[in-house]
Amino acid sequence: MDRNYPVVDSHTHLQRIPGHMWDSPPERTLKLMNKAGIAVSIVMTYGDASPENREPLEYIEHCVARFPHRLIGYARINPMLGRPSEDLLEYAVRHMNMKALKLHPMGYLGSPDSSETVAIMRLAGRLNVPVLFHCGDEELTLPLQIERGASQCPETSIILGHMGGYFHVDDAIAAAVRNPNIYLETSGMPYPEKVLAAVEAIGPERVLFASDGPGCLPELELYKITCLGLPAKTEKMILSDNILRLIQWDIPDGWDEMD
Repeated sequence: MDRNYPVVDSHTHLQRIPGHMWDSPPERTLKLMNKAGIAVSIVMTYGDASPENREPLEYIEHCVARFPHRLIGYARINPMLGRPSEDLLEYAVRHMNMKALKLHPMGYLGSPDSSETVAIMRLAGRLNVPVLFHCGDEELTLPLQIERGASQCPETSIILGHMGGYFHVDDAIAAAVRNPNIYLETSGMPYPEKVLAAVEAIGPERVLFASDGPGCLPELELYKITCLGLPAKTEKMILSDNILRLIQWDIPDGWDEMD
């Protein structure tokens, strides 16, 4: 389907892991994007950066510099080191052009409402960037656990990546109903009808398309939205407008000339 606007994938991964099925150089992601008709993807590593190890951030910065009209970088950081982690986020936003903070509590084994996590989330709000959480079925990533942190940071936009996974989608929708700063992101959640339920519950303005590629196929994840028969304006909000507004990013000229 031809569109007069760019589709933006709000959650994908880049990281070199030679020999592994998740080896994700930018060329792999761009090939999947082109096949699906996705103009721009937000990218982040699988592993956390820390004050002692900035390599994950530097890798994303390098990839975005190679493909600045196709890729947007997020900073995946371990927040549990306190002030040094906050300083790293501020540096990543101000000097590396990272557009959001990614948190994966299972990676660093920290509660989403710990004092360290709440502090870095509040800093993200002051920096005017959103926070993307891995939000699924594992302990430390459950929607109601993340809600306890999000409710302490009403000035910060919080994105529930995978909107609760397989078994906690209704909890994610309920958390978003209660907290106007919570957004729901559709990747890896296998029920298209729950996207409709989210739109009905909180409006289309807080629903974001994402694929979690290349682990999930962007083409299939996109079909999960386009098969719903949504009004054109609503579909455009989910596929493009909402995330661009959140990260304050302007699509460059020539976005439809994919390479």
